[in-house]
Amino acid sequence: MLSFLELFRFRRRDSPIHRMDPRVKALYLLVMSTLSIVYYSLAAMLTLFASTIPLIAVAGVHREWIRSLRGAAFLASMIIFVNMIAGYLSEGFILTMDTISYALSMGLRFLTFTSVFSIFFLTTTPEDLSLALEKLGVPYDYCFAFTSAIRFVPDLALEIQTVIDAQRSRGLELEKGNLIRRIRNYIPILIPVFIRSFTRSIELAEAMEARGYGASEKRTSIYELCMKRSDYMIALLLLCILALSILIRLLIGWY
Repeated sequence: MLSFLELFRFRRRDSPIHRMDPRVKALYLLVMSTLSIVYYSLAAMLTLFASTIPLIAVAGVHREWIRSLRGAAFLASMIIFVNMIAGYLSEGFILTMDTISYALSMGLRFLTFTSVFSIFFLTTTPEDLSLALEKLGVPYDYCFAFTSAIRFVPDLALEIQTVIDAQRSRGLELEKGNLIRRIRNYIPILIPVFIRSFTRSIELAEAMEARGYGASEKRTSIYELCMKRSDYMIALLLLCILALSILIRLLIGWY
């Protein structure tokens, strides 16, 4: 399941999606997330999810995308299961097709979010993300903190998996016992991970201090983000799709 966090790791490719301005990709993320919330039918979720597949193929990150979906499948299954149980209880202990359809659409909504965020983070460098946030008026300190957290999420997942494998090789049985026992079994996993996280934080702070972080009140960059004509056209297209979809939802009532 930790492979789900691989969606936060940037993959360097030479593709139109990678060359796109990060602000446009952020707008795409916002539009798709909004549509995933506004619409909730199974057909709508299938359409939104399917629309991300060509972009994944163009970006050339399909292997990483599949890996992140594989990790998210467990959480999606839990969402489907919980919604089916809730619908079963609310319908008077009857499992209807509407309940099943709604539960599947909720699970597919989560996979759509995963797919959209994969497109954004797998094709956007932390540096470009930080510059985009600065262009939007976010203070640099917050930009740096956010991008640093995003950068270290996959590394933290890898360290957790390494510690789990090491402890299992020493005979630790994580799935043995009742719920309380299983929670206690993870203590030998959490302690090394916390220690390594604190060590990494100290190393990062020392590196920042050695490079003079905060010495200058106005920080400059070696290059500036500049939107091309194609970026403006894509942004306009996304806004039109968003406006049209909301109008259809409000006026026609499709969901």
